Amino acid sequence: MLKNVAAIAFDGIAPFELGVVCEAWGIDRTEDGVPAIDFALCAPKPRVSTSMGFDLHVEHDLSRAAEADLVCVPAVKGVGAMGEDVLQVLRDTVGRGGRVLSVCSGSFVLGEAGLLDGRDCTTHWMHAERMQAEFPLANVIPEVLYVDADPIITSAGSAAGLDACLHLWRKEYGSKIASIVARRMVVPPPREGGQAQFIARPVPDCAAETLGPLLSWIAENLGEDHSVEALAQRALMSPRTFARRFRAETGATPHAWVTNQRVQAAEHLLEASDASIEWIAGEVGFGNSATMRQHFTRARGISPQGYRVSFQCSDDEQTA
Repeated sequence: MLKNVAAIAFDGIAPFELGVVCEAWGIDRTEDGVPAIDFALCAPKPRVSTSMGFDLHVEHDLSRAAEADLVCVPAVKGVGAMGEDVLQVLRDTVGRGGRVLSVCSGSFVLGEAGLLDGRDCTTHWMHAERMQAEFPLANVIPEVLYVDADPIITSAGSAAGLDACLHLWRKEYGSKIASIVARRMVVPPPREGGQAQFIARPVPDCAAETLGPLLSWIAENLGEDHSVEALAQRALMSPRTFARRFRAETGATPHAWVTNQRVQAAEHLLEASDASIEWIAGEVGFGNSATMRQHFTRARGISPQGYRVSFQCSDDEQTA
């Protein structure tokens, strides 16, 4: 069980991303029923400079990380070479069965430590191409919010670090606790669950330039016919023009966008209800359980039934 968390500070550290991990793990929420986390900030030297021009005084040295269940690596300006002492701490953490989590460009530090070789991982989209070039043995996935390749968790830009931390809260302590943590931070709890190698994709934006109302209607009526032809007719466009416009405004094909919406809706019903998988498949527009199983497993790396076993809320959690 995750009970001890350390964040590493170093010269060039980004204060906001450091704040993300401090907020996620360093706040005492025991009065709300959240398990206590022993959190500490550590560094290779007592004083480190930040990317914003001010310094931090850090009480703990790197030996503090040796006892942590999770070591967090925030973003760093310039993504330059990291000291061998920091890299060894990260290797040792994984070697003794701990986890390492990076936020944004902090993933480069994990790459320098050799922890991304042969693993799925992510970083901020602006750095993805460079990261793949510098660490060719890693499988960089630029379009996702975070990647859980346990024991290595990598996340994209600043807010995605919160998603990754909430994912770990949920993975360790369940949906109810993760929701309490999220509510205290005034952010929505992530709907994506997961397991080792699970990749959580960003929720599609319904505020597209011209298709926003249609996207909202699709999300609210997933059981309808959402073929390109049917949607193009509703949008008063030819199928070819509609498909081109849809990709331009959402970054995805109509089929991929709709499928992702259906998977997310299925996740919610699997967690919050006892309805049969066959019924859920019909409700979210997959038609039957076999089709839903195929799409769900491909998107989430776990079957609908397996997901339900791992993440279904108890009656107390559903009414909390």
